[in-house]
Order: sequence, then C-alpha cells, then structure tokens
Amino acid sequence: MKYFPFVWSTLWRKKARTIFTLLSIIIAFLLFGMLQGVNAAFQHGVDNANVNRLIVSSRISLTEPLPLSQMQQIATVDGVAHVTYAVWFGAYYQEQKNFIFAVPTEIDSYMATVPEVKVAPDQVDALKRNRSGILIGVEAAKKYGWKIGDRVPLHSTIWTRKADGQSDWTFDVVGIYDFTGDPRQTDGAIFNYSYFDEARAFGRGTVGWWIVNVKDPNRSGEIAKAIDKQFENSADETKSQSEKEFGQSFLKQYGDINFIVHAILGAVFFTLLFLTGNTMMQSVRERIPELAVLKTLGFSDNTVLGLVFAESLMLCGLAAAIGLGIAQLLFPGLKDTIGVATLPGSVLLTGAGVALLLALVTGLPPALSASRLNIVDALRR
Repeated sequence: MKYFPFVWSTLWRKKARTIFTLLSIIIAFLLFGMLQGVNAAFQHGVDNANVNRLIVSSRISLTEPLPLSQMQQIATVDGVAHVTYAVWFGAYYQEQKNFIFAVPTEIDSYMATVPEVKVAPDQVDALKRNRSGILIGVEAAKKYGWKIGDRVPLHSTIWTRKADGQSDWTFDVVGIYDFTGDPRQTDGAIFNYSYFDEARAFGRGTVGWWIVNVKDPNRSGEIAKAIDKQFENSADETKSQSEKEFGQSFLKQYGDINFIVHAILGAVFFTLLFLTGNTMMQSVRERIPELAVLKTLGFSDNTVLGLVFAESLMLCGLAAAIGLGIAQLLFPGLKDTIGVATLPGSVLLTGAGVALLLALVTGLPPALSASRLNIVDALRR
C-alpha cells in the first residue's frame, strides 16, 4: 500500500488518455455483465430442469398438435410414473410486453407430474369446481396486483373462441401457486383444459406436448425410445427428450444465445486488448528516464516490474468494477423479460477473472521491459 500514491499519480499522468481508456474498459465490462447475465439466466433454467421428467412433442415441430388419445398409450409404457399435458396458449395481459406463460391442463395429473407446483388443496378444489377458474403464479399476481376473486382478461395470440371468434379470454382467479426452486416459473398461470378445449374454435381434442414423469431417471433414454416407438410410422410421430434437452432446443429457436454472446464479447475484448496494451506500452516508453532514476535510487528490478504491473491492474480493476457495478444496477430492469432480478454472482466472479487476465496480458510485457532497463542506456535516452 505504500506505493499506492505513486502508482495512482503515474496512472493519471496523461489524464485524457487514461479517461478514454477507462471509459472503453467500463463499457466493455458493462456489456459483459449484461450479456453474460442474460445468458446465465437462460442457462439457469436449463440446468435446473428435472432429471425425472421427459417432454414428448411432435416429431415435426413443437407447434404441431398431438391427439389427446395418446395419453393412455404413454401411461402404459414401462417405467412411466405420471403423465400430463399442456398447450401453448400464447397469452399476454393488456399489452404484448406483458407475456404470461399460461397453460391449459388437467390439474390433478399436472400436480402429480410436476410436484414443484405448490398450491393450497382448497384452491385446487376451487379450480375443479369453476370451469373458467385459473391459478396464478405468485410472481405474476404480485406484478399485476391480482388476488383471489378477481376476473382476469388474457389475450391469446393463437386461440380464438368459437362463440364469438375473439381472442380475449376471461378467467376467475381461484388460487395462487408457488414453484419450488425456480421463482421464474411463478410468472405464469394454469387453467382447465376442459374449459379451453370446449371453447376454442379449432384444434379440439389435441394437446401441445406431454410431460412424463419417470420412475428411474437412469432409464430416461430407454423410456423415451419406448414412447416414440409406440407412435412410429403413425400420423402423429413423437420426439421424446429430457426436460433439459427440451429447454436447450427451445432456446435454440431464438438462436444459439451462448455462441452469440461469446462472439460479441470476444470481438469486444480482442479490440480492448490492443487499446489497453497500447496505452500501457506508451505510458512506459514516456517514463523510461524516470524508471531509470528509480533504479538508480535503489529500486530493484522486481519492484519496478511490480509498480508498472500494478498500474495496469489498477486501471483494469477500477474500470471492471465500475462497469460490472453499473450492470448490476441496470440488470433488475430486465426482470420482466428474463425473470431474474439480480445479476448472477458467477458473472461477477468471471468478470473479475477477465479483468485480472486483461491486466496480465496488457501490463506484464511493458512491466518486464521496464524491469530489464539498463540504467545508463535509459538515462541517455
């Protein structure tokens, strides 16, 4: 710490150059924090997938419906514990930005297959009694101020009502559910498939996908093949995969997010490497006589090396801390989009590691050069 004032003063020797370099690094780490945060949020949902569950969809496409009659055949496959189903409703509340992951299903089989859903038994009974009832996720209820007894209008981007041809559906809130382990799953809703199927204008008697709970996760691959074998060469062939694989394939419909994020950050930090490296090399070249004087006064080669490297570390560390700090402040603004309110700690740790690596790559070469200076030649220059 005794050399801190010296390193700090040399860092600001050329104020304009330092400020512009600092801003460049701050922007790079702000971009790093936001992009990696979004990437980590998406990946978190995939990593938390239940190993005991399979998702069975149409072999053609996720949007291709499957007949409800398949349920009994899937239930008879050896190793299957529970089966339920869901349909992509494509709902939003008032505005398209207010997306609600609402799914029609049969509540008893759904809760048996997805035990992470936690809801009071009396509220489940209320849903069974009220055909137009709906269970709202705790996060969605908090976001829109919904409570039990409210009538909630949802607009479907897909399904119209046969009675009037409209896409607006109204539901009665009969309960609030929570979801163990993943709060993002509570930004949705569950309602009665029987009500939906009877009221929709087309596609009656079909579902979007099957959710299958297996008895032994070690047999998941075998059970998935057995399910697909049952419908092989039929008009409704299926594709069974683990919940994690399904999540990954679902994300890839939007593109390979992981590759896109790393490609962008790679380009940014490659450019930053040259910018910061040039700044450090230029700073050391300008101070060669001063470094020679330090050696004349008794500073060892290692001490000179440490001082120059500390300057690089201070520059990169300060900028990274500011950039990641801004990202942490801005990240909660994405909660409505990705369902995560705070920047993951893993992103902050990775950012710190990247800052250290950047300091090493850009600061070590000029620091080594400074430590090897010949005093006489340096003073002559």
